[in-house]
Amino acid sequence: MAGVDDARGLLLAGADKVAVNRAAFDEPEILTALEIELEHGTLVAEVQQHLGDDRVRAVAMDATDGIPRGVDVIDTGAPITVPVGKATLGRLWNVLGEPIDQGEELADDVERWPIHRDPPSFDALQPTMEIFETGIKVIDLVAPFVRGGKPCAGI
Repeated sequence: MAGVDDARGLLLAGADKVAVNRAAFDEPEILTALEIELEHGTLVAEVQQHLGDDRVRAVAMDATDGIPRGVDVIDTGAPITVPVGKATLGRLWNVLGEPIDQGEELADDVERWPIHRDPPSFDALQPTMEIFETGIKVIDLVAPFVRGGKPCAGI
């Protein structure tokens, strides 16, 4: 991860997509998280494209209304991650891995995975036919889902 001082850029344009001028700094990798400090908090954006001329295009993970040009943008050097494991069961999370259900805060040692990962290898998949129980009796009896399968929209 780059240090904060050598990982800054300037915001050039705001909309749902954010254009960032990296000036003399190295361009962040695709799918890297960028943080934009605002008065009301931190906006996180994810690098989607290198535009050339030391500029990148990033997708903002929240509303971009009222963001001024020239605001500092910090390259985190890491992708957006979300918590995984038993501590996350029964909770509601946003795309940044922050709890949105007013529940208790997560411990700092909870395992986190990037939101973009490679799929499991083919030999790691289990070719068994299991029914996914939704808990909704009508669906489980009339139109059961196969665990890990994709729904047929054309039927």
